[in-house]
Amino acid sequence: MKFTLPLESRKLSSLLERAVSREAKLWKVYVPKKPTNQDTDISPEKRDEAVRWLRDVHSQLKLYPETLCLAIGILDRFLSAIKARPKYLRCIAISCFFLAVKTSEEDERIPSLKELVSSSKCGCSPSEILRMERIVLDKLNWDLHSATALDFLYIFHAMVLSCKSGRLNMALSGLNPSQHVALLTQQLFHCLAHSALLPVCGSLLSLGLITLELEKLCPDWLALTVDLLHKLQIDSSQLIGCRELVARCLSTHTASLPPNTVYICHPLPNAPEPRDGGVLPAWHVSPALTAHSDLNTTHTRSCKSSAKRKVEHMEVDEYFDGIKRLYNEESPQEGAPTCTAETVGGGQGLLVIQQNAGSSPCPPLQPVRET
Repeated sequence: MKFTLPLESRKLSSLLERAVSREAKLWKVYVPKKPTNQDTDISPEKRDEAVRWLRDVHSQLKLYPETLCLAIGILDRFLSAIKARPKYLRCIAISCFFLAVKTSEEDERIPSLKELVSSSKCGCSPSEILRMERIVLDKLNWDLHSATALDFLYIFHAMVLSCKSGRLNMALSGLNPSQHVALLTQQLFHCLAHSALLPVCGSLLSLGLITLELEKLCPDWLALTVDLLHKLQIDSSQLIGCRELVARCLSTHTASLPPNTVYICHPLPNAPEPRDGGVLPAWHVSPALTAHSDLNTTHTRSCKSSAKRKVEHMEVDEYFDGIKRLYNEESPQEGAPTCTAETVGGGQGLLVIQQNAGSSPCPPLQPVRET
């Protein structure tokens, strides 16, 4: 792989070496077994359910993706080291999540423990979470800074984009690199919630995910894959098996970016048509104020349409004339419209603005009478 900048190539290679060294030091294979007793063993399905629940909590709190990936890593490392009962799984999961939050998030983004308990509905008290935190830290030797699958995904993605593979940026279908890696991150979270991929280390999982994406986007994806395999020092047979597992896992997943909201207008059947086929004027205000929900809708719509047509016929000069009349700068003209309030609809409290002839839109100011 030929990089555009030697310095960038050296930095990425250094990051990859440190991440691989960190993973080799801390990662252990965790394969949950089928429970012989539902009350004493945590099944793979229960573990996957806990991970999906953490995803919901993470999405609700709007935290960094690194936080969720680290929380899942801490949870799997802890479950591989101890044998826990299913009734404690939620307490273990939310404790691992809170440890990841305090490790990855900025101080001002860290929720309080009471807020976390309330928003997650974990069923644990703050004191129980703090006690479980201490157990997790003691079991993991207070070392939480492991290399996660998301770390490797970022490194591989940067390597692929910085090389001279050609036509990759054009193949992203209008997505910028940040949006593309966001889609890959969603796919990675979906894979992390499947226990079938637990025997796969994070580096291999990310490599399998990135090579599947390269196969769809880049014509020379195989050369890139071989070079990444050489850098990671992984056998090709392991990558082939990982790719099959990831492809099977992603067959039921559709990742998509949160799109810009698009509002589709469905006009009311009796709504008034805009003037000259255009948009309603910005100063157009509905002339009816509904006080009760059981009023006659047909009468309301007719009042809206009538008042709208009258307001549209008014010119800007008429508003200016009304301001001048407010300060007695000009005498009221005959035929000028005025606004009066009238109760209609059987006295049920519906006010309709009407414009009558013979008075100004704003009454002139009167001098103060001395008493």
